[in-house]
Amino acid sequence: MSPTNIFAILVIISSVVSVAFASDPDALQDFCVAFPSPGVKVNGYACKDETNVTADDFFFDGLANPVVVNNTMGSVVTAANVEKIPGLNTLGLSFSRIDYKAGGLNPPHTHPRATEIVFVLEGRLDVGFITTANKLISKTIKEGEIFVFPKGLVHFQKNNGEKPAAVISAFDSQLPGTLSMAAAMFSSTPTVPDDVLTIAFQIDAGDVDKIKTNLSSNRN
Repeated sequence: MSPTNIFAILVIISSVVSVAFASDPDALQDFCVAFPSPGVKVNGYACKDETNVTADDFFFDGLANPVVVNNTMGSVVTAANVEKIPGLNTLGLSFSRIDYKAGGLNPPHTHPRATEIVFVLEGRLDVGFITTANKLISKTIKEGEIFVFPKGLVHFQKNNGEKPAAVISAFDSQLPGTLSMAAAMFSSTPTVPDDVLTIAFQIDAGDVDKIKTNLSSNRN
């Protein structure tokens, strides 16, 4: 083998190793049960003393049954993340259950820290996400089927059926975060300036006030 080829192989190997070490490191212990405490968090929670760890730190039954949906959007998200299951700390995954009444919507939102995969428990849903090229990727999914929403992309689910629907969602993050498009733009604290919203959405100040009022009443 020529010195040039050997050098090329070494460069490729070096690049692969560099990428591997740039990803999340392997855990240095069996687990790190979250121990929330005041102060600065460094990409997660401090570890609970192992002598105080119990089975309940790894247990949650909140996704077992449907919840009553009684809001304007017509959907309820029940999270099973590190805030509910301390044992998920440092493990890089979480779940949620989403229940939809007939006609219910899980409105456009993103998860800045995770890809999401949904499994339909019951019903039919129209789902989709929007790429950075502004292309809508959408499909109707039904019981037993799966759909994936890539990390950080705006996505939604809509129950256009006449019966309730439900999904289980999995995330590759212990705390994926959720940023709702409408709430972020019209319900932030402090508020986004009205002149930014009127230009961005090509609406007038009256429309901005109406949207803010509607969103505020929906939260109450």
